[in-house]
Amino acid sequence: MALGKLQKVLISDSLDPCCREILQAGGLRVQEKPGLSKEELLREIRDCDGLIVRSATKVTADVLEAAERLQVVGRAGTGVDNVDVEAATRKGVLVMNTPTGNSLSAAELTCGMILCLARQIPQAAASMKEGKWDRKKYMGMELNGKTLGVLGLGRIGREVATRMQAFGMKTIGYDPIITPETSATFGVEQLPLEQIWPRCDFITVHTPLLPSTTGMRQVPVQGGGSGRAGADPIAHRIPLTGLLNDSTFAKCRRGVQVVNCARGGIVDEGALLRALRSGQCGGAALDVFTQEPPKDRDLVNHPNVICCPHLGASTREAQSRCGKEIAMQIVDMATGKGLAGVVNGQALSKAFAPQTKPWIALARALGTVLRMVGKQAQGSVQVCTLGTALREAGSYLTPAVAAGMLAGGAQKEVTLVNALLLAQEAGLKVTTTHGDIASETDGSAGLLQVSLQGTPHRVAGTVQGSTPVLQELNGATFKQPAPLAGPVVIYRAKASEPSTLPALAGLLGKVGVQLQSFHSSSTVAGEQWSVVGLSAPLSDLGELKPRVMEVFQLHL
Repeated sequence: MALGKLQKVLISDSLDPCCREILQAGGLRVQEKPGLSKEELLREIRDCDGLIVRSATKVTADVLEAAERLQVVGRAGTGVDNVDVEAATRKGVLVMNTPTGNSLSAAELTCGMILCLARQIPQAAASMKEGKWDRKKYMGMELNGKTLGVLGLGRIGREVATRMQAFGMKTIGYDPIITPETSATFGVEQLPLEQIWPRCDFITVHTPLLPSTTGMRQVPVQGGGSGRAGADPIAHRIPLTGLLNDSTFAKCRRGVQVVNCARGGIVDEGALLRALRSGQCGGAALDVFTQEPPKDRDLVNHPNVICCPHLGASTREAQSRCGKEIAMQIVDMATGKGLAGVVNGQALSKAFAPQTKPWIALARALGTVLRMVGKQAQGSVQVCTLGTALREAGSYLTPAVAAGMLAGGAQKEVTLVNALLLAQEAGLKVTTTHGDIASETDGSAGLLQVSLQGTPHRVAGTVQGSTPVLQELNGATFKQPAPLAGPVVIYRAKASEPSTLPALAGLLGKVGVQLQSFHSSSTVAGEQWSVVGLSAPLSDLGELKPRVMEVFQLHL
């Protein structure tokens, strides 16, 4: 995937006009064709570098396969359940979303649902339209002093909590990632789920749809962001029967009110209907359903259920914000300014930073060199970062090493997005360690070591200025580190063999290729490694092979 080379973007769902305008102002060609059939989408996507969708377009594996040039799928919204993230990752296609664009709209709808449950506003309004005046039937309750349980304390959950606190509600909650100290800063007391169920008058859910929150099987999303408008990208360790199910409803206070503006399936719909019929649940407000639109109308038609047709993100402000954010993210990617909202391939988020680009190039180069000297792309590879500057670098250097190890193999294209997945499938296990102490030789900011476990093969390098350089190869060190850029020939020969370099120079002269650099290592067991930088690749190394013990050529 050639980052920064985006040229043509297809918008296949209806989006705010600002999305198209921002893309065009960023120098991109835009095709806006909402409402395409699947067959039409398969045709249109073939020559597109980017695709922007809302929720209508289903970006399936066959759509991704048809997209020969596709580099990025942008979801204008939070959820990516309409995108086959695993297939995109396998192909090296980046998936991004706008996790903050819908937050306020979803939070406000949730608060409105809580108010409607407390005062039966929709039912009373419908009654009035039928010509009735039934004040006694719609006796409600005050929210002041009631307890609201917020399950999921990400962006949306905390917005709901702070707003409902203004009504005098006590807010308790649960989140396996947000610390109790953090949630306390916005007025939510965290408790174990078993303590939450019996305390709540109202429960609202703001978790993503994961195997841990529903009985439905879902493909896990790397890096979160898997929820819809009302869901926050966090994971929960809950049994596979829905977060609210027959068992948990039984533990709740009788008459509990339930709100789900996050994802259909988080609340077990069958269990909810049973709880409503028994009175264990006093009312429910639903914006989302397991099947949309729902075919089974029993839940929708229950008199104590308020429901909407998935309106969490349906405000002018949210749609404008999401369209604007996804367009700006794709323009930033196209111009090399950076990445935001990445769902898969978090390593790429670092690939745009000037200080990390040469380290990523070094990691990929070392992986390639190790594959050539080790003559295999399987087994266990240990990546070791040394130096305080590289303390957090393992997250993006590890996939870069894997990409180098797999380069030139059977895989079609290996990128930082799919490198670790393809490595695992190829039988290559890549692990990372870190040490804060590194040799500061030549003013380097750190050291990267890569070794093939169970073999003597090891390479090490650093970055000088912005140039990746090789410092060690199989125990032989380079007093003057060898640049790893452009066409490079690396060979191992007897230290006592003086004719190798003249033979190489003669070969270069014949084909008109210039020698750009030459570096030799220390002698180990009477042998030396040499790294030769060239102005262009050589088509044949046959003349060199009789004079050396091994030789290979790389284009880095």
